[in-house]
Amino acid sequence: MGDCCRDAQPFRLCSGLRFLGYIMILLVFAIVAVSYYAVIVVAWGPQLLHGGLLSILAFVIVLLFHLLLVLLLWSYFMVVFHDPGAVPVGWQPALKGTYSALENSVILADHIAIDAGESDFSSAEGSGRRPSIRYCSHCQNNKPPRCHHCSVCQRCVLKMDHHCVWVVNCVGARNYKFFLLFLFYTFLETILDSLALLPHFIKFFGDARNHSGSPGNLAVTFLSFVLNVAFALSLLCFVVMHTSLVLSNTTTIEVYEKKKAVEWKYDLGKRKNFEQVFGSNKLFWFFPLFSKNDLHDVPALHGLDFPTRSDIEV
Repeated sequence: MGDCCRDAQPFRLCSGLRFLGYIMILLVFAIVAVSYYAVIVVAWGPQLLHGGLLSILAFVIVLLFHLLLVLLLWSYFMVVFHDPGAVPVGWQPALKGTYSALENSVILADHIAIDAGESDFSSAEGSGRRPSIRYCSHCQNNKPPRCHHCSVCQRCVLKMDHHCVWVVNCVGARNYKFFLLFLFYTFLETILDSLALLPHFIKFFGDARNHSGSPGNLAVTFLSFVLNVAFALSLLCFVVMHTSLVLSNTTTIEVYEKKKAVEWKYDLGKRKNFEQVFGSNKLFWFFPLFSKNDLHDVPALHGLDFPTRSDIEV
């Protein structure tokens, strides 16, 4: 069946993106290394030894730099290595008013491309009616709500948002929070780096004109400043976009579907929408972790069951 699916898959050539993804991982670490050398080794590390207010400022910058670096790398590795969510074999939706036990199914994800090979059908058993059930003809399995098929890694992903080549993984129900934190901390890091390097970037032109300073250090400072400004501007767009998506309880894929709906059934209000992704425990909001209580009390974090608005018929 797997060979048959691959032969019928129009996006199979996109599997080459896996190789590109590994290059992007190396690029991430290269950018981190260049920024670290420019900000810490060249610009502000030596200022720690000079004393006075400049040393205090250097200490604050160095401390913030390392704190954000740890948080963004922690979040990054969680996105890369954490499974976005796989559909349990033989999954069936719970009857209305009940909640089925969640099964742990961890399958390593590669890449995402949306596939149209899916169908809907409804069924009823006894007095309890089941909601409309979608079926994936490739996986030969039912599809939970908000689930979509990955046409490259040949499986369905729970509450799929998108495929991100930067993390060589797809972003779904179980790693979306980690992805958002990665975006957020990377954005803050690039802003910090840009501001920290701005005086040295201005000084760069004087040093280059007077041929003073190390050519290597000048080049690294210039390159790091340009890269961080460029990434800060681009990441700002993504941070704003995903903030809007989280507060409306919408995935990137669902934006088009939401436009066709008069009322979005998953929109529970900004606070509850936020908790559907980050959990309700505030102590864990800024870390790529979930509390045990949230994993138990917020079914949406598992990607199989989602609360809907009571005033909209599902």
